[in-house]
Amino acid sequence: MAIDPSETETVAFTVEDGVAWVKFNRPDKRNSMSPRLNRQMMRVLDDLEFRDDIGVLVLTGEGSAWTAGMDLQEYFRETEAQGLKGTRGAQRESYGWWARLRWFQKPTIAMVNGWCFGGGYGPLFACDLAFAAEEANFGLSEINWGILPGGGAAKVAVELTSFRRAMYHALTGESVDGKTAAEWGLVNEAVPLARLKARVSQVAQILLQKNPVALKATKDAIRRVREMTYDNAQDYLIRAQEAANSYDNEGRKDGIKQFIDDKAYKPGLGAYDRSKSQPTKPAR
Repeated sequence: MAIDPSETETVAFTVEDGVAWVKFNRPDKRNSMSPRLNRQMMRVLDDLEFRDDIGVLVLTGEGSAWTAGMDLQEYFRETEAQGLKGTRGAQRESYGWWARLRWFQKPTIAMVNGWCFGGGYGPLFACDLAFAAEEANFGLSEINWGILPGGGAAKVAVELTSFRRAMYHALTGESVDGKTAAEWGLVNEAVPLARLKARVSQVAQILLQKNPVALKATKDAIRRVREMTYDNAQDYLIRAQEAANSYDNEGRKDGIKQFIDDKAYKPGLGAYDRSKSQPTKPAR
């Protein structure tokens, strides 16, 4: 069945030097997320996840916004007109690609170039790292039009900031700029918009030097152990390391060899040279 071009155009991407630059592409709507965009984003993630020429995915927005959250007309009014079936269907499509992004095979970076509101906190949290323009705006505006910050937005605020900040953020509906978002922990770092892509590119290139099997195991481990007791986390990490070694033990051995025998690098100061060993390809 042919897909409506108006749907495929809601997301754009390019691949450059091992990095997939994925864009919300509804600039006239401040990149608000509609059912059409949500469906297309899942297709894009399907297409990119196991490509051998991609090692990092960056999610950003076309124009002056990252995403203003959910499209009030298309996501809420039009789907709610279909009753509970329509509402639940729209939720599955949005929450589905956020979950897919959260456990994506490659490291992911949110490059927040402008507005990030409401439902935008879902994909923000789904990305492993996040960098924002100092000029960006972050907000939970739901209280201003009479609902609570659903779709996981309240959970994201509590996970990434302190209790008092999350409560103030959600109850007042006041937005904060990129600098404040970095201070609060919503993003790793904020830089002037003119330098944002260069900084994200720099971080992406650092990640591309790492072992991809170790990157996937590490990003999953960081997400999983946050909800575990110390003993459960320790046991999980032991098993995760064994699983990673069983899949790519030669990569680990080569890193140790370059450090101990060749004395070619120091792990605390950089990654081992993967070009001197067999490249590891993700499982298909």
